[in-house]
Amino acid sequence: MGAIGGRSFSLPDPLLFRTDMRIKVINPNTTQSMTDKIGECARAAARPGTEIIAVSPVMGPVSIESHYDEALAVPGLLQEVATGELEQVDGYIVACFGDPGLLAARELARGPVIGIAQAAMHMASLVGTRFSVVTTLARTMGQAWHLAETYGMKRFCANVRACEIAVLDLEKPGSNARERIVDECRRALAEDGSDTIVLGCAGMADLCQHISGELGVPVIDGVAAATQLVESIVNLRLGTSKHGELAHPLPKPMTGLLSDFALPSRHKPLQRAA
Repeated sequence: MGAIGGRSFSLPDPLLFRTDMRIKVINPNTTQSMTDKIGECARAAARPGTEIIAVSPVMGPVSIESHYDEALAVPGLLQEVATGELEQVDGYIVACFGDPGLLAARELARGPVIGIAQAAMHMASLVGTRFSVVTTLARTMGQAWHLAETYGMKRFCANVRACEIAVLDLEKPGSNARERIVDECRRALAEDGSDTIVLGCAGMADLCQHISGELGVPVIDGVAAATQLVESIVNLRLGTSKHGELAHPLPKPMTGLLSDFALPSRHKPLQRAA
């Protein structure tokens, strides 16, 4: 208990803050080196005591660069969420800037599920007035604009730019990807009227501090932003609403290749693929 100006106040009880949190970071593509990098970036942003479990699905595309890739990445993503529910994970991060399968994952999960595009855009709107998204391939720009509109962020989004770098080129030693991304971020500040940069790919997560140091402006990595948002939501004792649209999926048979995805009851989630 303390006092300011004669008025008393209570300090937060430290016991209210979780020190044993488990967050599952799901890279929806199957490239393990990218998953490892994403996991390291999430751990660097997490509070002491938070366990980061970084995984890739056992099936899906090696990179996500189209609507087709996104669609085929979702089943493996959902299996990882279902496994996390069995393991009592506290929250999840969808570590792909397209936020694939986000609402479906929220239907399965009790705790928060945060997509890195949604996290990065909202964070950028809190530290600047207009942001530019700098992403990999031009063909993914439409999805970034779509998400900005869906999330109510379009009025903050000055532009979406592409470096024409394939996602897996971010993993190649000796590539000039870093220099090309920095140059595109510099052009965004000069030409778009933006004051903040959002990195439009989880594979860029490790470049955040370097680019910010080069350009002297806030650079938002969605992996770090999502990690801290999940921690905050869990500490607030909040989870995904199960009233209405995000209620647990209705149990029904599935056929063919999706037969293992059937949910016989709301208390028996999907099993991890062998």
